[in-house]
Amino acid sequence: MKQFMDRDFLLDSPTARELFHSHAANLPIIDYHCHLDPAMIADDHRFSSITELWLGGDHYKWRAMRSNGVPEKYITGKDSTEWEKFSHWAATMPYCFRNPLYHWTHLELLTAFGIDRRLNPSTAREIFDECNSQLRENPDMTARGLMRKYKVEVVCTTDDPVDTLDHHKRIRESGFEIKVLPTWRPDKAMAIEGGAVFCDYVRKLAGASGRTIGSFHDYLDALRERHDFFAAMGCRLSDHGLSEFYADDYTDAELAAIFDKATGGETLTDDEIRKFKSGMLIHFGEMDAEAGWTQQFHYGTIRNANSRMMAQLGPDSGFDSIAEYATAQSCALFLDRLNSAGKLAKTILYNLNPSANEVMATMIGNFQDGSVAGKMQLGSGWWFNDQLDGMTRQINALSQLGLLSRFVGMLTDSRSFLSYPRHEYFRRCLCNIVGSDIENGLIPYDGLEKQRVEQMIEDISYHNAKSFFGF
Repeated sequence: MKQFMDRDFLLDSPTARELFHSHAANLPIIDYHCHLDPAMIADDHRFSSITELWLGGDHYKWRAMRSNGVPEKYITGKDSTEWEKFSHWAATMPYCFRNPLYHWTHLELLTAFGIDRRLNPSTAREIFDECNSQLRENPDMTARGLMRKYKVEVVCTTDDPVDTLDHHKRIRESGFEIKVLPTWRPDKAMAIEGGAVFCDYVRKLAGASGRTIGSFHDYLDALRERHDFFAAMGCRLSDHGLSEFYADDYTDAELAAIFDKATGGETLTDDEIRKFKSGMLIHFGEMDAEAGWTQQFHYGTIRNANSRMMAQLGPDSGFDSIAEYATAQSCALFLDRLNSAGKLAKTILYNLNPSANEVMATMIGNFQDGSVAGKMQLGSGWWFNDQLDGMTRQINALSQLGLLSRFVGMLTDSRSFLSYPRHEYFRRCLCNIVGSDIENGLIPYDGLEKQRVEQMIEDISYHNAKSFFGF
């Protein structure tokens, strides 16, 4: 029986262990998609406790605690203490076997705090006190210090077009050695179904751009101005959170009429909403191509399914799930429109439903054009899939239907400064898969091929992302 989470955790063969320890473990981290708060980085935030650091915005943990019967008071409530929340998380931990939270929790305790003990009700108080002591007394246990500890080289946050990016300016002016770059996330600019909320967004965009917006043409000009501003601030990627891809037929005249109707307070039809979203995706794709950015698409989720809790807590609080949209045809039409116009930027497709792994692995092959190695990417296992089985399935689909060697690798997609061990988790998984193939005679591991395998591991872990995004 193997020891739990020892040095060779997840590494089932001598070759897997060699690949990981010699070629993946010590490489820097490029976290090209996350939801860290740039204000915390600018301020070099010091956390009040492990509860703030661990449970402050982690809806993965919140979902597990709810499933374990923990009252909301001890999860997101304002009337419970940090110890009460932590103790309920510790009490949930022994019920998390086979959930990735069990592995992530203990990797984070070990790598961040040097604590090699399992979290449960009997150890909760001592671990709580020890973590808090380090957070309070160790000058390196801050937002920036944790990034340094995990050898982070680049972080790309997620930012709305109306954001001032003032915190990014402060980070840059401070001389912080780790690159912290914005990412263009224009979801709200597409949400024309929002009625008054959309109209309010148009007003915010007008203020941010310094332009009067009285027409759809003005609206696009304001967005282009903000796109240019983001580029000047170092932005190299866009990101879109979609339920599904939109590729309805439209004309710019129709988009203008729909915009006028929405900003005039009129109710839109479903067809009008889809036309507008379809047109905006194309306009955004063209902007990205002209700027030389990479566009990312995270799709396939049902968001805020629990309306009662949405009203109580707002979005991103743990009430989302995998959707079943038949979206492959519209994805193909969308990409083909940009490609036919010579405006298809480098693209990463992340599917939330794992049943679409093979669909998207074949989709990216349709639009590779030889201009950039791996121009079209199947994104890493996302959200509900960034665990051992999900990552393995994504790697297998990409390996069998594309070129794993050109994969840009893992990201945290997290709001937590303790999520960087997910890169280690991914690298161990990758090395175990490749190592197993070598042990079974499926991949050669001598001569030039040995060098190629080792370079592939290093590339997927670090070099591919650095080259692909132009960091």
